[in-house]
Amino acid sequence: MAWSFHFVPLLLLLLLLPSTSAVATSGHSTGNATASLRPGREPLKHRRIRALLGRLNKPPLKTIKSPDGDLIDCVPSHLQPAFDHPMLKGQKPLDPPERPKNYNSTIAGAVVVQAWHATGEACPEGTVALRRTTEKDLLRASSLRRYGRKPPRRTTRRDSTSSGHEHAVGYVNSEKYYGARASVNVWSPRIDDPSEFSLSQIWVISGSFGHDLNTIEAGWQTDAYQETGCYNHNCRGFVQTTNKIAIGAAITPQSVYNGRQFDINLMIWKDPKHGHWWLELGPGVVVGYWPSGLFTHLAHHARMVQFGGEVVNTRPPGSHTATQMGSGHFPGEGFDRAAYFRNLQVVDWDNNIIRASGLKLLADHPGCYDIQGGFNGRWGTYFYYGGPGRNVKCP
Repeated sequence: MAWSFHFVPLLLLLLLLPSTSAVATSGHSTGNATASLRPGREPLKHRRIRALLGRLNKPPLKTIKSPDGDLIDCVPSHLQPAFDHPMLKGQKPLDPPERPKNYNSTIAGAVVVQAWHATGEACPEGTVALRRTTEKDLLRASSLRRYGRKPPRRTTRRDSTSSGHEHAVGYVNSEKYYGARASVNVWSPRIDDPSEFSLSQIWVISGSFGHDLNTIEAGWQTDAYQETGCYNHNCRGFVQTTNKIAIGAAITPQSVYNGRQFDINLMIWKDPKHGHWWLELGPGVVVGYWPSGLFTHLAHHARMVQFGGEVVNTRPPGSHTATQMGSGHFPGEGFDRAAYFRNLQVVDWDNNIIRASGLKLLADHPGCYDIQGGFNGRWGTYFYYGGPGRNVKCP
C-alpha cells in the first residue's frame, strides 16, 4: 500500500551552481548510527546533529512561534547564513535596485501571507525572518551529509525521462534573458511517498545541462522535508533583505477546488548596475538577492526561462506515483479547478519587462501531468498545468 501525505505549500528558493562550485555542507556520512555508540557517550549522529543545527540557526533577537509549529527567528540581517559564504564574509545586505522598466504593479497577485503572520507579531527592523531548522528536519533528511544540498540525480528540464523527475512547463529560449515574472496560484497537492515532492516555480537557466549548469529557482513546494537540498538559506548564498517573509515557511491560504483562487506573484530580475539577481514576492515585497559572484554563466545572463510544475516519481508501489502536480487536476478543467501561471513576462537586455512571447509548452508524461496555454487581454500569456499522477492513462 502506498504512503499518502498532505503538506502545506512552502515558499521555495533554490540555487544550482556548477558541481565544481557547489557549496559544501558540514559532516560526513554517519553510516549505521549504532556503530558509534560507546558506554557513557552521546551517539555520534546526535553530536553531529547538534553541531549542524548550531551552524544553520543564528542567534535571534526575537523568536515568533507560528501556529503551525514553526519557529521564526528574527536574526540581525548582517548575521544571516548568506554571510557565512567565503565570498560574502564581512558584507552587509544591499538596498534593492529599481525594478525593470514597464513594471506594472496591478498584476502582482495577492499579498503573500504565511502562517506565522497570524500571531500579529513582526520581526524588528534591521533583522530578517528565518524559519528555524529543527532536529526533526534533519532526521527526516536522507543523510546529514546531504542536508542542505540538492539530490544528485535532480536536473532541470531538458530530458527527465530517466531521472524520475516529471515536468509540465512552458519555456522560452530564443533570446538573452535578464529576468522573469509570473503569477501562480497556490495549492496543496497530495504527496504519495515521503521521498517525493511537487513544486511550481520559475527557473532562470544558463549553461549546458551538465556539470556547468547555473539555475536559480523560486516558487512553492510541498514535500516531506526529505529530498530538498540547497534550498532556501541552506545554499549559503541568497542574501535576504526583508523581515516580512520567512523563506521555507508555510504559505496560507491555498486555492480551493471549484472555489476561491489564491495566487502569488514572483519576479526575478538582474540589477543592471551590480549584476545581482533579485527576487520580489507579491505586490512589492523585495525578498533579497543572489550575488552575481556565485555564478559562472548567470553572471552575465540567462539563456532559458522556464515556468511550471515538477514532480518526483519514485514509482513507490511499482506503478506511477499518485503524487499530484498543481491542483491534482488536468488543465482541461480550467479556472477554479486547474493550476495556472498567468501574465508570463521576461526582462530583456535593456531592463524592460515584456511579454514572454514564443512560449513553448512541454509535458514529459501528458497522461499523468499535462499543460495547455493561451493568451488574452487580462492574463496575457498564460497556461494551465498539472494532473493527478497515477490514473487509467498513467499506469
